[in-house]
Amino acid sequence: MRAVEILMIVSIVMQIGAMIIAIFLVNKTKYMALWIFCIISLALLSLERYFQLKEFAGYDVSDMVFAWVGIVVSLSFSICVLCARFLVAHVDYVTNQRRILEQRLLTAVLRTEERSRASFSRELHDGLGPLLSSAKMSLSALHHADLNDRDREMLKNSTAVIDEAIRSLREISNNLSPHVLNSFGLARGVKNFVDKVGAMHPIPISFSTTLGAERYDSNIEVIIYRVVCELINNSLKHAECSEISLSLREDSGLLILDYRDNGKGFILRDVEERGMGLSNIRSRVSSLNGKVYLQSRPGDGVRVKVRVSVNGAEIPHDGRRGDEESGFMEPINEKQKGRKQRRNGR
Repeated sequence: MRAVEILMIVSIVMQIGAMIIAIFLVNKTKYMALWIFCIISLALLSLERYFQLKEFAGYDVSDMVFAWVGIVVSLSFSICVLCARFLVAHVDYVTNQRRILEQRLLTAVLRTEERSRASFSRELHDGLGPLLSSAKMSLSALHHADLNDRDREMLKNSTAVIDEAIRSLREISNNLSPHVLNSFGLARGVKNFVDKVGAMHPIPISFSTTLGAERYDSNIEVIIYRVVCELINNSLKHAECSEISLSLREDSGLLILDYRDNGKGFILRDVEERGMGLSNIRSRVSSLNGKVYLQSRPGDGVRVKVRVSVNGAEIPHDGRRGDEESGFMEPINEKQKGRKQRRNGR
């Protein structure tokens, strides 16, 4: 037997083997036309190789048979390519629909969270607040009573405790649903939060904005406000910084938040693995179709830039990927994050 005949036999066996495997997988592919045409093409290729083998063995095979087999094989592969094109388009469509669905789901979750916060805040303010105020008024009436020194000291301490409870209640209620943000807009809400935090911490926080009394979609205002709160709290808890600065402006239909601190910084790869609240920021901004860019290195502080479209404007790409030790890095989506974690595991 000649070498060519051996190779042709091997080719036939491989094609038949591939065809058998493909047949067993038909059910898994839900009888997809692309897969069926691939099976037909493999069968016809095996048949063509069989005719060629017979011709080598001395049998007379009509040229017309070869021609028709070749035509059908070519047609089958053309249909496969066409089906593959539609399959790719369908996969892209499904992927896009899944992204839209995930975004809608995330937006719904965040809005439900904010509604729950607002409802709980109202319950505290309208329910527990009046009770504490009534208790304070009742205690105040005892100031005119004839009390000994011990009872008067207890009355004084009780009044102080109720005053502290009222202050804590107001603070909790405001943190759950910031009233200044809801009433006066994003710039005033952020300014109020910065002033409040600055009064409680020795670290200076600089805030600048070109926004006036502009109002945006309530979802945008709440999410940007929460992002600012998360960033400032992260810096105060983890960064060991001595200065924080942030700016808020609108430029060409984009709402831009630029945040910096001069703390100890970190390696971006490590913070992606540990989280440190940045996943919450990414999720919130992603629900607005916005982008977050992060820049940090050990000993060089942190810079975060957030861009959100307020009127449908396209968000240009900013920063660069590939340098995880320094430079801007756009936060990775969940699929990319999984690949990166597997790569780091190796």
